Amino acid sequence: METDKMEHSAAEDHVLVCLSASPTNAKIIRTAARMADAFKGAFTALFVETPDYAMMQEEDKERLHKNIRLAQQLGATVETVQGEDIAFQISEFARLFGVSKIVLGRSSTRRSFLFVRPSLTERITQLSPNLDIYIIPDQSVHSYKLQRRESYKFNRMDLWKSIAALIISTAIGFLFCILGFSEANIITVYILGVLIIAIITTQRIFSLVSSVISVLLFNFLFTEPLFSFNAYDTGYPATFLIMFIAAFLTSSLAAQIKWQARQSAKTTYRTKILFDTNRLLGNEKDFDGIISVTCNQLMKLLSKTILFYGTKNGVLTEPLWFPADSEQTILQYTTKKERTAAAWVLHNNKHAGATTNTFSDARCLYLSVRSGHDVYGVVGIAVDGDPLDAFEDSIVLSILGECALALKNEMISREREEAAVLAKNEKLRANLLRSISHDLRTPLTSISGNAGILLSSEENIGKEKRRQLYENIYDDSLWLINLVENLLYVTRIEDGTMKLRLTTELLDEVIEEALQHTDRRRVEHDIIVKPAEKFILVKIDARLIMQVIINIVDNAIKYTPKGSTIIIETAQKDGTAIVTISDNGAGVTDEEKTHIFDMFYVGGTKVADSRRSLGLGLALCKSIVTAHGGTIQVTDCKPHGAMFVFTLLTEEVTVYE
Repeated sequence: METDKMEHSAAEDHVLVCLSASPTNAKIIRTAARMADAFKGAFTALFVETPDYAMMQEEDKERLHKNIRLAQQLGATVETVQGEDIAFQISEFARLFGVSKIVLGRSSTRRSFLFVRPSLTERITQLSPNLDIYIIPDQSVHSYKLQRRESYKFNRMDLWKSIAALIISTAIGFLFCILGFSEANIITVYILGVLIIAIITTQRIFSLVSSVISVLLFNFLFTEPLFSFNAYDTGYPATFLIMFIAAFLTSSLAAQIKWQARQSAKTTYRTKILFDTNRLLGNEKDFDGIISVTCNQLMKLLSKTILFYGTKNGVLTEPLWFPADSEQTILQYTTKKERTAAAWVLHNNKHAGATTNTFSDARCLYLSVRSGHDVYGVVGIAVDGDPLDAFEDSIVLSILGECALALKNEMISREREEAAVLAKNEKLRANLLRSISHDLRTPLTSISGNAGILLSSEENIGKEKRRQLYENIYDDSLWLINLVENLLYVTRIEDGTMKLRLTTELLDEVIEEALQHTDRRRVEHDIIVKPAEKFILVKIDARLIMQVIINIVDNAIKYTPKGSTIIIETAQKDGTAIVTISDNGAGVTDEEKTHIFDMFYVGGTKVADSRRSLGLGLALCKSIVTAHGGTIQVTDCKPHGAMFVFTLLTEEVTVYE
């Protein structure tokens, strides 16, 4: 009992590791992966994207991407969140997703101007006191310092926007001065100008510099003495300081709101992409449709060429090609080197190709479409030296996860259908064996008995009695032949091995030939054929349609008394041939009409001979007519009797003279 409890507790563990561009982050990821494997719990790697991410050096970004790929290769689910407070984002993610253990690297405390700032570990401990936090020591962690991008790209448009905003603010200030407004109103105008600069510019430096320039302009143009940076009033320095702080805070808040708006837009876009993908995948029921939707979504998202390799018996199939540029050719992405990288991904269930350490000289980045340890295919993304960023990588993995889930459901559905077909075939075989073993006994016994009498006492039996015995043997053998034919047709239809051999035939000739093979007792009935006024050509498998006519006519002979009339009529209407076979017997009850075409169904009507029907004839008729694209039904014949009507598609023949 205690062992079961421990296993249950371990199954609920969820290990979270935090991703960064630190050189020691790889060691932390590997340690977290070993912990997740030891606890047999879920493993998640979280990257918190802050505003500093856009200003990271390319070297740091590349190191971060390597750490993300390492986490993916070790089985982690990579997630990305945005925010400035890293500790808060980590604790909130842990709370929402049921994380029980967090693995961090050692982080040193930072001393600010007046106090010591709490470390990341201390902040997470304060925000999530119930979590187990594991600190991985490393001596080199203190030597790492995240550096900003050295090359700063100057934006001329932002410069002109800032100058224009300051000029307009100054002009409004002069207008307020002429109108006699107080200096507080002019200060407010400059703060508003700095806020507008923060909104309309793309780089934060312009709003920060504008905060300083706005204070200098106000001092130079609107304080005594004018046109100098001196101030007579002793309170002006405090005014300038408050003005600068207000402008600085306003610009900082505006820049932060812009960053948050961009992140919200990214999140909304990601949600929309995933929602559309999920909706489109939900509408697809087969393998090709699921792959087409997935690859088209990836192509729209990344604007890159996509390849998909399916799998069959553990080997990659020929790739499907989704080019982003119509001028590209598939040959450059399907070389031996590219296929080797894709095959490696299939067998190792890890990323490879461009921007990775495995087959890094490949042109495509190869990712497995997997659910757990099951790989359903390999996707190739033609990055061509342009690696995916953290946001794109997160969406791609989510889309591939949705694709894997859809493929898994499709495989389960297909296996369920195959199991249902097998079960149906097994049931059919069981019913056939049970019916055959029971119903073949009577005709075989009759044939054996009659043959035995003829062999032992032929000379002592009169001519008339011998003829009767011969006729009985003949009738029983014909019944057996017809039964075997029906069995063969039924089994071929049920297992899908029967192929239609369509030829153009004259319908009246098919009916005439079929009547030659009906029950010998047809001479005891009046069979009338009423052909249509015009010849009717149909494209059919003549052998099968003859079996339909034989079965229906034999059914009428069997269930109607001697001397009854059986009428076969043909007609043509709207490109359809209509065959009607009616009799004036007792007819079919309403209850029997609903089941008469079901396999193994035998009605309650008594027949003259001792042989039971297996209930295959009319079921076979329905299957054959349906396979020809027609319909079959039974109705009442006035004043009494049954009427079977089935339709066939006609064939038009053009005669050239």
